[in-house]
Amino acid sequence: MKSIHTSLQVKRATAGLGLFATTEFKKGDFIIEYTGERISDEEANRRGGRYLFILNKKNVIDGKGRENKARYINHSCKPNAEAEFDEDDMKIRILARRLIKSGEEITYDYGKEFWNEYIKPNCRCLKCKTTAL
Repeated sequence: MKSIHTSLQVKRATAGLGLFATTEFKKGDFIIEYTGERISDEEANRRGGRYLFILNKKNVIDGKGRENKARYINHSCKPNAEAEFDEDDMKIRILARRLIKSGEEITYDYGKEFWNEYIKPNCRCLKCKTTAL
């Protein structure tokens, strides 16, 4: 696995801050793990927030801490990465869906529920911004 510190960089993106590759990732490569405090679904509902990653019906990762570099991955309607949940160790890993070149922003699809609640109708992903022009 590549080191997060040498292969990824947080910088300005079309939707605020984003996470960018500083080396190439091949399809299927591990990019980063989504980390944070593990809390119950009930606690997540009480706290709210945009960095909550649902693991299952009972468990959520609150990734709001800045040490969680994966929190800077923005949504895209045409993503280059995907989130994979490992039920055995209860971890979320972000993997490359295709070749990602150095300098390219890492993106994944946040899912229909999040999109409908927070993003719609003003999606700022590169695909939507280009289509709107």
